[in-house]
Amino acid sequence: MDIEGLVAEIDRELCARGTPERALHEKAYLKSELKHYGVTMPGIRAVAKETKHRYPALTHDELVALVVTLWAVPVHERRMASVELVGFYADLLGPDDIEVLERLLRESRTWALVDGIAPNIVGPLYESHRELGGVLDRWSTDDDFWIRRAALLALLLPLRRGDGDFDRFARYADAMLDEKQFFIRKAIGWVLRETGKKRPELVYDWVLPRAGRMSGVTRREAVKPLSDEQRSAVLAAAATAR
Repeated sequence: MDIEGLVAEIDRELCARGTPERALHEKAYLKSELKHYGVTMPGIRAVAKETKHRYPALTHDELVALVVTLWAVPVHERRMASVELVGFYADLLGPDDIEVLERLLRESRTWALVDGIAPNIVGPLYESHRELGGVLDRWSTDDDFWIRRAALLALLLPLRRGDGDFDRFARYADAMLDEKQFFIRKAIGWVLRETGKKRPELVYDWVLPRAGRMSGVTRREAVKPLSDEQRSAVLAAAATAR
């Protein structure tokens, strides 16, 4: 397959869907250092979906080459399309692909990309290949807070369903609970909130003794699915700890 030709085709389709006004707005909103074409997320997803429709039988190596080549040019929409394409062809991925995914995460530098890769791509890969737990353990203590955020969010989707590896998440979250970085605080709260929708008692029992250590943003998210009584107990515990 002509990967360079396919990348050029995708790039043209993305450019055609963009507007200068949206490009300026998105770049400012995301505080982005990347170039922006100004394409909406549904527009990016449509381009990726059409690519999947036209090329349903990509091999693993072709997929990796496509994603890496598309990603290489620092354009927001190209990188978002890369993430969408990996998601559409996720059944081709194996545990060795965690190296490429880690590279993409390290180069993302924004929640808009990290939050697509970690839960939707890394997460299912970890579910299928639990030996990747060691990689997530390493990520959870990485110097790069985006990699630490990815370790947390990789566990999100099964926890949202009502199962998943809460013990691993709890271990990561407890170690990061005192961090000042907003994107870590928000991620912990987000996962707790989603877990609590199906298992509020589990979240309540974990949050209550840590209420005083939690930042306001983490605590506000965590208590959203809890009962009024549970929420009041957490807030009281936090107030007492001040």
